[in-house]
Amino acid sequence: MKLADIMTIVQQLQARQLITPAQLTQAQIESQRTGVDLLTVLVQEHIVNEEELTQVKAMVLRVPYISLLDQDIPSEILNAFTPDIAENYRVVPWARNGSELSVAMVDPQDYKAIEALDFIARKDHLQIKYFLTSESSFRAVLHQYANLTKEVAQALKEQNTDLVDVLQDEAEELADADPSVKNAPVSKMVAVILRYAVEGSASDVHIEPHDDGTRVRYRVDGILHTSLQLPKNVHNSLVARIKVLANLKLDETRLPQDGRFRMKIDGRQIDFRVSTMPLIDHEKVVLRILDQESGLQTLEDLGFADRNLSVIHEHLQRPHGMILMTGPTGSGKSTTLYSMLQILNNEERNIITLEDPVEYHMTGIAQSQVRPEIGLTFVRGLRSILRQDPDIIMVGEIRDNETAELAIHAALTGHMLLSTLHTNDAIGAIPRLIDMGIEPFLISSALNLVIAQRLVRRNCMECLVPEIVPPLLESQILAELERIPKSSLPKGIVLQPPLKVFKGKGCQHCEDTGYKGRLAVAETVEVTDRLRAIIAAGDIHTPAVVEEELRHQGMVTIKQNGLLAALRGLTSIEEVWTVGAE
Repeated sequence: MKLADIMTIVQQLQARQLITPAQLTQAQIESQRTGVDLLTVLVQEHIVNEEELTQVKAMVLRVPYISLLDQDIPSEILNAFTPDIAENYRVVPWARNGSELSVAMVDPQDYKAIEALDFIARKDHLQIKYFLTSESSFRAVLHQYANLTKEVAQALKEQNTDLVDVLQDEAEELADADPSVKNAPVSKMVAVILRYAVEGSASDVHIEPHDDGTRVRYRVDGILHTSLQLPKNVHNSLVARIKVLANLKLDETRLPQDGRFRMKIDGRQIDFRVSTMPLIDHEKVVLRILDQESGLQTLEDLGFADRNLSVIHEHLQRPHGMILMTGPTGSGKSTTLYSMLQILNNEERNIITLEDPVEYHMTGIAQSQVRPEIGLTFVRGLRSILRQDPDIIMVGEIRDNETAELAIHAALTGHMLLSTLHTNDAIGAIPRLIDMGIEPFLISSALNLVIAQRLVRRNCMECLVPEIVPPLLESQILAELERIPKSSLPKGIVLQPPLKVFKGKGCQHCEDTGYKGRLAVAETVEVTDRLRAIIAAGDIHTPAVVEEELRHQGMVTIKQNGLLAALRGLTSIEEVWTVGAE
């Protein structure tokens, strides 16, 4: 359990007068001495009643509480899970209403357990509703399993067999016209694995070997989920089939390889970017899914709004200068750049991109891919682009001093240049360029706008429910939002307790995760005359001077932007708190 959750539980226990400060100190000392977690010590030392503690824990974790101490669970309900599954994951089914199965958990944050149960639920066409119960309640129900004999190994075997059967049955729709391919079981398995990934809105597919078989995982909304376990003896065949599709060397298993291929799925052309990595005994394959239709979105679709949106549109109207996107890998920088290129794309402009790799093909834009193995680097490619009479240039990433110098030169000579840079926040792009050897006066002349971005999961709109914010967290949120300049605070946002926030409770539409899709939260820094003076004076490393300028601009930080999105019901407070930016 997260430390923040434990402290909130302790605060709630104190607020309910279930524990005194002296008892808390005693429990903390015992916890440090024995290594047992604090909440367990509170129960073991009889400081807090187990059921009362579980009720408080349920409230903090926002999971319904259930006591099963005196309940006799019918065998037909217990049979939903085998005894091994119940004991291994510390879960028990206790009620059923049609296809809805009520399940009690000792640890509702055990995501491996939730993942396993959701897998079983999909197989049996069930919808699981989760409850929190105490350890004593769990043990009481576990005793009722005495006469159940189904083994978990058999259950898993049946599940895998069923999935392989599905792969065999449904792959015919995706197999090529070539009869030899249609009749190849491995080809069908690969085709349907990819189809499920596309239909499930996955961004990546991981096919990786393990001691007991091959694991297939999908990354959905930034989170990896195990979807399938296949027999170990099919792994090499799966890898070989993907290598054939991506035109990679079949006999090269010692070195990593990269490639791509295209497949038509549900009437759409989907590109797959392939990366193979040699491990000790086998190769791991990761496929990045590039959906040409769903990948290109407007800035509004991505989540840009209010000041950030208006500032970006204003700077896209300028004829020249540099716009930089910053953020860690996987934060959606390239997707946002493509959205900006859509706005800029018309017949009057010559737009050329230099990417590694080209992720989405855009009509009307000349897109080039770097190939370091033959000497086509970012530097050489950018020099060539400058001889192609461009109006707008997009460089996938500024990685070194030479690329940075050429990009600055392009922005200073009448071109608009868009690129990405790895920094934690927007203002950090300026010292980063200085560290790369770019003179401050050149940066202040060439740079127009810096956008820093992160991705958070969107709330599922099909199961959105109000969420109670604990008092301590609410005060922290209000303190953060009150730092937003009044000129940048969107209309309709009320900064008074109780805060009204929402979260998806989980449904069939979002596969019981509570989330569907992702949302960009960002901050924008304009290079104004005041900021240019700060850069030229060498004060960019002086926090007080920089912070005063950002407040003057009306900048809204990434975290503040995320909290505003949470107040609009677009994402949850938990997602914003884990965004990793201050």
